Amino acid sequence: MPPRARLAAVAALLFGAGAAALLALRAGGHDPVALTDPSDPARVAEGAPLYARHCAECHGAGLEGRAGWDTAPAPAPPHDATGHTWHHGDRMLFDYVKRGGAAVVADLGIAGFESGMPGFAGTLTDAEIGAVLAYIKSKWPPRLAAYQREVTAAEAD
Repeated sequence: MPPRARLAAVAALLFGAGAAALLALRAGGHDPVALTDPSDPARVAEGAPLYARHCAECHGAGLEGRAGWDTAPAPAPPHDATGHTWHHGDRMLFDYVKRGGAAVVADLGIAGFESGMPGFAGTLTDAEIGAVLAYIKSKWPPRLAAYQREVTAAEAD
């Protein structure tokens, strides 16, 4: 399978991971949607330095990601409008950051896709993960932010 087709297939599977992530997170008593609100200036302000400290080295200070992110194996993708982060709902994004890409991909039974995304459960609290996501989401254009809210709403169904 060509690298772009494999990435598209993985993205589609990750999109469907929202239900599993939702169940796991609700079982833990956390609803990431409440933690990732980009319209809350305090959450965004808290997330900016956390992103700079824990994420920018790989994903870029301007959320631009690394060159070649859309090839396999994929380096860190952008979190801006040029990437695919906004294609995923809050619950999946939260789970991916908290547990790491390898754990999420393994849960989905995807073979042959390696993720370099570490889990931050031992480094960031749930509130801090939510703040980082709020910061990232605050940088998206309104059209993409609206789409991402729809994806998040669909996760809950």
